Amino acid sequence: MSITANDPTRKTWLEVPENSDFPIQNIPFGVFLTRDDIITIGTRIGDTAIDLGALHQLGYFEGIPLTDDIFLQDTLNDFISDGKKTWRLVRNRIAEIFDTSNESLRDNEEHRQVVLFTLDEIEMQMPVQVGDYTDFYSSKEHATNVGTMFRDPDNALLPNWLHIPVGYHGRSSSIVPSGIPIHRPQGQTKPKDADEPVFGPSKRVDFELEMAFITTDANHLGEPIPIDEAEDYIFGLVLFNDWSARDIQTWEYVPLGPFLAKNFASSISPWIVTLDALEPFRVKSPKPEKKLLPYLQSTGKKSFDIELEVFIQPENAEETRVSKSNFRHMYWNMSQQLAHHTVNGCPVLSGDMMGSGTISGPTPDSYGSMLELSWKGEKPVKLSDGSTRTFIEDNDTVTMRGFCQKDDYRIGFGEVSTKLLPVFEPKKK
Repeated sequence: MSITANDPTRKTWLEVPENSDFPIQNIPFGVFLTRDDIITIGTRIGDTAIDLGALHQLGYFEGIPLTDDIFLQDTLNDFISDGKKTWRLVRNRIAEIFDTSNESLRDNEEHRQVVLFTLDEIEMQMPVQVGDYTDFYSSKEHATNVGTMFRDPDNALLPNWLHIPVGYHGRSSSIVPSGIPIHRPQGQTKPKDADEPVFGPSKRVDFELEMAFITTDANHLGEPIPIDEAEDYIFGLVLFNDWSARDIQTWEYVPLGPFLAKNFASSISPWIVTLDALEPFRVKSPKPEKKLLPYLQSTGKKSFDIELEVFIQPENAEETRVSKSNFRHMYWNMSQQLAHHTVNGCPVLSGDMMGSGTISGPTPDSYGSMLELSWKGEKPVKLSDGSTRTFIEDNDTVTMRGFCQKDDYRIGFGEVSTKLLPVFEPKKK
């Protein structure tokens, strides 16, 4: 089935600002609370949010096999479970409805009043209920930087790194959408000059620039997903800030890896951009440096040219861009990650989330964490207000943005923006 929604020449009768992340060729999916306090599944074109539940009830998806309540839910999980054919039919139909030449909704004022919202009339929600969340460690530059800092620089990568997409299972309950503030975590740390650990607030809270893909129901227990079929089970991508407490992690991660240092909060952008929308921006992954086992050998263009930026904004100050990277730097692509995740028969379900791992490029200004940008705190990063940062301070806001650009054709993700609050203080009774 062709992806007619991607037609780069298509225009819309909705107003779309110049350089918008959300032209009619994007058509992402999200969940929002309307001005009438109703939660609905929707999409966005320009700065207009579109209520797909209302659109469906008014008959605009006639001919597409959808249940009556598919868009009247508070998560996208069931819609994602319907599979790629349905996603593609719905995106194509939305593109037709809002095409500049289609007058069916354009000239129906009554319908437009219940379908269309300005962004200040809605409140974005978590787009999916994340059942399971896995975080990979798939940027060679990031893994090399960390290995250089904490181990032998000549052997920065551990022996397995070039053979498997390394990952760990994270905590889905602490994943929140953009705009939800988080608190500085507390835990055990071991100061360099101490014999025993101490308890207290993390002094090294860090962001991690990542992207995450959302899956559909993919396999049964015991059934691997072949690498050449993996993309059939990937709905789309979001920006992902996988917050870290570096000092807590240093003490706790041996022998089982991240725990409290990683499960206190992760933040995502609220609009899921489909793989279909990203199709024009495919690029090849980096060439493997070791011969891979057959189940990990992928062909064709399996990565995407997505520009990524990170900004830090102190309270009552302007934001400063501290990193500019690109998703194409990822050594292990999504197909390899999903094939490896399931090669042992692990089942993957609708709404599961797979984090890319920190995305760092080859140059210091493209590193995807403060750990790297400040090099363990040894090289403070200067902000536009004159202050410096080695790690994230209380009341700082970290914002990540991402987009694809080809000539005048742009598909973006919006942003994930999160404020770090001080340690949680219980209310006095």
